Amino acid sequence: MGETRAGAEAEDNAYDVAVIGYGPTGVTAANLLGAMGLRVVVLERDAEIFTRARAISTDEEVVRIWQRIGLAERLKRDMLTERPVDFVDANGRTFLSAVPTPRGHGHPPQMFIYQPALEQVLRDGVDRYPNVKILLRHECLRLRQDADGVELTVVGTADDSVHRLRASYVIAADGGSSLTRAQLNIGYEGKTYDDRWVVIDTKMLKPWPDHDKLRFHCDPARPAVDCPTPLGHHRWEFPILPGDDEEQLTTEEAVYRLVARYGISRDSIDVLRATVYSHHVRFATRFRMGRVFLAGDAAHAMPPWIGQGMAAGVRDVANLCWKLDAVLRGELPETVLDSYEAERKPHVKEVTKRAVFVGRIITERRLPVARVRNGALRALDRIPGFGDWMQDSNWIPVARYEAGLQARPRTKATGHQIPQPWVTRPDGTRVRLDDALGGRWTLLQARTAIPQPVWDLPGVPSLTITPAGSRPAEGTLVDSDGVLLPWMTKRRAATLALRPDGYVYATAPAGAPLPPPPRGFIPATTPRPTAFTAQ
Repeated sequence: MGETRAGAEAEDNAYDVAVIGYGPTGVTAANLLGAMGLRVVVLERDAEIFTRARAISTDEEVVRIWQRIGLAERLKRDMLTERPVDFVDANGRTFLSAVPTPRGHGHPPQMFIYQPALEQVLRDGVDRYPNVKILLRHECLRLRQDADGVELTVVGTADDSVHRLRASYVIAADGGSSLTRAQLNIGYEGKTYDDRWVVIDTKMLKPWPDHDKLRFHCDPARPAVDCPTPLGHHRWEFPILPGDDEEQLTTEEAVYRLVARYGISRDSIDVLRATVYSHHVRFATRFRMGRVFLAGDAAHAMPPWIGQGMAAGVRDVANLCWKLDAVLRGELPETVLDSYEAERKPHVKEVTKRAVFVGRIITERRLPVARVRNGALRALDRIPGFGDWMQDSNWIPVARYEAGLQARPRTKATGHQIPQPWVTRPDGTRVRLDDALGGRWTLLQARTAIPQPVWDLPGVPSLTITPAGSRPAEGTLVDSDGVLLPWMTKRRAATLALRPDGYVYATAPAGAPLPPPPRGFIPATTPRPTAFTAQ
């Protein structure tokens, strides 16, 4: 009888994936894995959502990821979109202005968020999945790996209870001070900047001119970030200068003095909190150790200047979760998991490099250099479209994977994420592309279907893209917005093999065969849940 209970307990505590940390990265992973039908446990040491709004913006690619779990439209209701970005000098005069340009992911290019509200929506989303177990006020004290999985020793911080869980794989999304990373003895290389900043979250009581613009006050005396956030909030950030009393600078009186420089009076805002933090540029020496994967701040940290810290973590788990699902279901060999770091690390390093570059523009303290910066950029900003070009080319790099899970030889489209326009399905309904594809490996063919024998596998559909205005038909998607066919033509790709995350695995020109699927690829033939949910 005792053996039966022990066996039942072991089965109850066995999971496909354990997620450590329940911030934006962890909660996105929980939604993705839950929607895939995997058995998941989430460990979070805190009892509640962290009340300080850390991230303040996100982008269209990240919202496209949240679209996969059916939450994009709900999340966008709490976001501010289409807001300009201004760089202003010490006198408040704009020397560079830009409006983010769309990159074709099907959502606004930049959105301002209020992080506690966003996390609540994502956590509510996880409640849809009975296969996901959430353990708040629980911390993983030890990991022990073997050939079959990972044993986690977990303590409940409310009652000091100790549990042992098993998971096939672990995603550690437990932040920059990751205990998991420390246990695995993985280095976290880079630097912490000497400058410390006070971050001020406020409730807006009455609007002021340009309150809905993101402005970087590039004042050599004391730079500042002035950022609108939704749901009636506003964010300010100021550096702590030599001679400042850090503790005093976070008091309400000091905050009102700081914002008064920009005409903000006491009756305009209610100060919710003021916190001091440092900027970091750090990368884990490796993102994977055996069956444990680092994601989000546990794997990398960057300065906040281009609003990509949270976004990078969401991209991490979007890349990783479908691969874990494929390995657990026997569709791909375990070696495919090595492509996670190969794909994500170069991109996040480039994003961090851009963040440091933008930060240098904003925080330049040398007055002569600042004068040259202001004059040069003001002159260039008079050129139509320069500001938008600079932001598009130097702000957030396009996520193209130069290595990883893709066919050889590489082509112009290989490693790119396909754009997401509206398409028309065979039944005549208009949907975004990802909702039509359903998160599966898919072949897309331009105008005419060409047999691809090496891809003629159960579970890999082939769809023909027909021009806008075409009659919907079985096995086709109508390119309603006129985006897909020109995109494929520009890259000489008459046929695409798409991965479940929308990245191009392989292409072929007209009349040519595709390269073969990944080695060991055995698509599942049984129906399964999908993370892509039409909204």
